[in-house]
Amino acid sequence: MDRRLFIQQASLFTITLASAKILSACTSNADKSTAAIKEINFGVLSTESQANQKPIWEPFAAAMSQQIGIPIKPFYVTQYAAVIEAMRFGKVQAAWLGGKSYIEAVKIADAEAFAQVVSADGGRGYYSHLITNKDNPITAEAIAAGGDKYVIQNAAKLTFAFNDPNSTSGFLVPSYYIFTKNNIDPKKVFKRLIFTGNHEACALAVANKQVDVATVSNEALSRLENTNPKARQKIEIIWKSPIIPSDPIVYRRDLPNDIKKKLQNFFYNYKDAQVLGQFKISGFVQAEDKNWHTIRELEIAKKIQETQAKENLSEQEKQQTIAELNQQLKEIQ
Repeated sequence: MDRRLFIQQASLFTITLASAKILSACTSNADKSTAAIKEINFGVLSTESQANQKPIWEPFAAAMSQQIGIPIKPFYVTQYAAVIEAMRFGKVQAAWLGGKSYIEAVKIADAEAFAQVVSADGGRGYYSHLITNKDNPITAEAIAAGGDKYVIQNAAKLTFAFNDPNSTSGFLVPSYYIFTKNNIDPKKVFKRLIFTGNHEACALAVANKQVDVATVSNEALSRLENTNPKARQKIEIIWKSPIIPSDPIVYRRDLPNDIKKKLQNFFYNYKDAQVLGQFKISGFVQAEDKNWHTIRELEIAKKIQETQAKENLSEQEKQQTIAELNQQLKEIQ
């Protein structure tokens, strides 16, 4: 082939490819217009099995669909990470997250909080618990010693279950207040350590005597009273955390503004007590990102203590990492 002809064809291909990319970008932007959005997938936290979630979520999603004018489809997941990834790749446009999973979703999934859950008693927070089976021989001693202290002192004899690594009340909060603050690595101290995947599984693992101690939220225990009262009766609380900011409701930042406004109006004004009662909440209020700075502070504090405990880092490396983490703390305080 003639060299000049080859160069001309190559240049034409490059121009055509560039044009195709521009056209694709324009089409992509058009697809984000309000008219192009035919439905919204709403990510549902994996606190319980899907069988238990559906009867609660379907009436709520139907009410949302009716007011917004677009079909809202609950997107059920088995792990917190799944809804974050789905939002990251645009398969989920809005979600009900936990504090820790929200912080992660802000980083990688373009998430923005616009509402916050209000509990049945009007509060804007909830708690993490350590639980054990009432018939477990350790229960009375754990209560007498203080559940967190008992677990620390007897970890080598115990089987222990966390919820999910992206769970606020099922991992971050108990991990920080019980283990990190006492310079303990939970992965190294227990007879056996597992992650069950959700709150309900943690509670049932304790009720069925599959583990000695597990983490769970007070909200999940309250729901268990309805879904499995026999299991709830077998569970004893041995530790209660400081208050945790209640869950955020989020959407992707690139949703059209009028759809964002409709979602806001729905959540700020939805008052169906029968439906909300199934969630053990009274409603939702307006919120912004800074409401969950407490969770960020916990994560950073945990990282600082973990850095200090690392034996494979030089003192200079430790100080540099800690200085960076302290700077992150200053930026959110």
